[in-house]
Amino acid sequence: MGSVFGKESVKEPPFEVVLQRNDAKTSYELRKYGERYAATVTYASTGSKDDTSSPFRTLARYIGVFGKAENEGATSIAMTAPVVMEQDGETKKKPESIAMTAPVAMENVGEGQKKMMFMLPAEYDDMSKIPKPTDARVHIEELPAEVGVVHRYNGLYNDEINRQKAKAMGEQLVADGVQGITDEFVAQHFQFWGYNPPFCLPYFRRNEVWLKLNDDQVTYLKEKFPTVGEGGLAGGSLAMKGRTMFSLGVCGLVVGAYAVGFLMRSKSQYRRL
Repeated sequence: MGSVFGKESVKEPPFEVVLQRNDAKTSYELRKYGERYAATVTYASTGSKDDTSSPFRTLARYIGVFGKAENEGATSIAMTAPVVMEQDGETKKKPESIAMTAPVAMENVGEGQKKMMFMLPAEYDDMSKIPKPTDARVHIEELPAEVGVVHRYNGLYNDEINRQKAKAMGEQLVADGVQGITDEFVAQHFQFWGYNPPFCLPYFRRNEVWLKLNDDQVTYLKEKFPTVGEGGLAGGSLAMKGRTMFSLGVCGLVVGAYAVGFLMRSKSQYRRL
């Protein structure tokens, strides 16, 4: 029920908020992420709203959302004799279910191709710990530590809306004096990050567009605008509680307003009788 109203129950990678531009025409925040790992699928973009269905299901099967996980497991399990050997001579491993995390990221990779990424939980902090996919379309990638800007918005989303949001964020960066930002650069390099299941009400959705910045651009922003304080603000799974309470609070107000309206209408009808 909570997921319908935007409750975020899955973990996300920790990050540091370096600065916030909440008073800008298009608000954004500068975030710093550490090294992460992601399961990825590259697919052809046809422009259809159903583009993402197949890669999403492929990645979901890898982590075991629909039942048995489609991976070789990361830890050998005890077996009775005889020990079963794979063709490559390795001990057979049990498929390992992996917790769902957020965000699900999508980016353009050129030549009509897109890439979808599932961020892996923090405990998978080394390639040797990550279960090997059994589907050749799934690849495991190491994402380096990086700093970039994020614009957050709610409501419905699609490729065009995401591009417009990213374009607006890029224009704000240009207005703020950041060098090297063009519409073409933004269109080619931004990522869309989604945090909610499909059945979440649009108003409560957490959608984000991300754009990685280089060291000079980061330094410029930090020098021009005051930071949020020494060490920045912590983000990620530890910061979800406040957002969840806000979403549930808004939900409570909506339900309360509906209840009051219903009682007032009932009272009016009673008086007419």
